[in-house]
Amino acid sequence: MQQGFAVKEHTTPARAQTSALTDVMNRRAALVQGFALFAGIPTADCAKIVATAQERHFARRHTIFFEGDPIRSVVLLLSGCVKVTQFGANGHEVILRLTGPGEIVGALCASVCTKGDHCSTARTMESSSVLTWDSAQFEAVCERFPMLRRNTARVLEQRLHDLEERFREISTEKVSPRLSSQLVRLMPQVGKRNNGHVEIALSRQELAQLTGTTLFTVSRLLCQWEQRGIVAARREAVLVRDLPALVELSQQE
Repeated sequence: MQQGFAVKEHTTPARAQTSALTDVMNRRAALVQGFALFAGIPTADCAKIVATAQERHFARRHTIFFEGDPIRSVVLLLSGCVKVTQFGANGHEVILRLTGPGEIVGALCASVCTKGDHCSTARTMESSSVLTWDSAQFEAVCERFPMLRRNTARVLEQRLHDLEERFREISTEKVSPRLSSQLVRLMPQVGKRNNGHVEIALSRQELAQLTGTTLFTVSRLLCQWEQRGIVAARREAVLVRDLPALVELSQQE
């Protein structure tokens, strides 16, 4: 009687590499689906879009681009935090915005700035990972996936709205509600859970640069709020202990 033997299928290196690449693309697609840029885009299409990007990792305080550099790529933050800054004529640095996971870092395409140059400097505040597309490549995938272009327009609208809101606050509000409003906005964007509270990893100097005030004023207010148990101010972070009280401060005239 002839005995049959099961034929064992061997995985070739090429097949294993393809499988690993597919797993990476699926992981990226699942991650970006929760981002505003990919809202409403099916998973399969997300996978095709992210397949055209490169994943890069940066250490803390790495400069992604400088003000005046040519815009060559679109950068989507996957993890970490990036601060976007400008220098005034007097050499003082101001923080235009903090970018958290799911947000575009800097300009979306060369046409955003008249000369095709970055209007700001982007620097990581912690270890961060990003997806990058060549500008022409991103334009091509926008042509292929119209929903991506619509989402891009919505992202730009929201960014403009945020800037207008901050400009109004700086022009019309006192520093206390301005600073508290900024901390409330930062919590879901870059805040991290720490022993039941939310920690915002910004120094007092950075908070001053973000809210258009002085280091002395920020230090004074944080000291007052710490005495009331609203926050705990550390050297390079603020721990929010009482969110309702912080929200109440942001609503004061």
